[in-house]
Amino acid sequence: MGILTQNAVIKALIFDFEGVLIRTEDYGPRHAWDERLGLPAGNVERAVHHSDLWIQVQLGRISDAAYWRGVAELLYMRGDDINELRRDYFSCDRLNYRLLDYIRELRGAGYATALLCNESLRFEDRLRSLGIRDLFDPVIVSAMIGVMKPDPTAYRVTLQELQVAPHEAVFVDDSLAHVRGAQAVGLHAILFRPDTNLRDDLKPYLDGTIT
Repeated sequence: MGILTQNAVIKALIFDFEGVLIRTEDYGPRHAWDERLGLPAGNVERAVHHSDLWIQVQLGRISDAAYWRGVAELLYMRGDDINELRRDYFSCDRLNYRLLDYIRELRGAGYATALLCNESLRFEDRLRSLGIRDLFDPVIVSAMIGVMKPDPTAYRVTLQELQVAPHEAVFVDDSLAHVRGAQAVGLHAILFRPDTNLRDDLKPYLDGTIT
């Protein structure tokens, strides 16, 4: 493994979180809650991550507590059970340690590494609990800025915080819509998949062979 050297063009790497730095490896606990609640498979996940409540909390319009109370109502759950659901729902999420090691290497080589995420206001608490908050500066959360990817403002706020031009940064996300949104404002962008070798995909950008 060679030592990275700072490139004159690319100065910053901007990462998504869900689906890139962390992913759900087993949906069993979520489906177990569907069964426990007498619901068809997938209903719990739709309530948690595909409802209007999820949009509202990501935009900072409702609190995290109000969001989970709303999820409980959608699922006709007792309020006392929601903390157990929260614990089980994320219990099979696993960090991508190989990618995190590469991000440490990038930071050591002088590149800025940032996060741009559609998340609630409690997201930074989650990063700290996972022990990875110090790998990213800045951390831009949709609930803090009031807009979500792929809104162009989300990318522009991140670039402003990094103090780099769009062509000086590479954005990495597992959503095609978010990748296209980044490209629309002039960012280089990579669509991340479970089999993506980011070291290989970033090499042309860091070597300056893609401009």
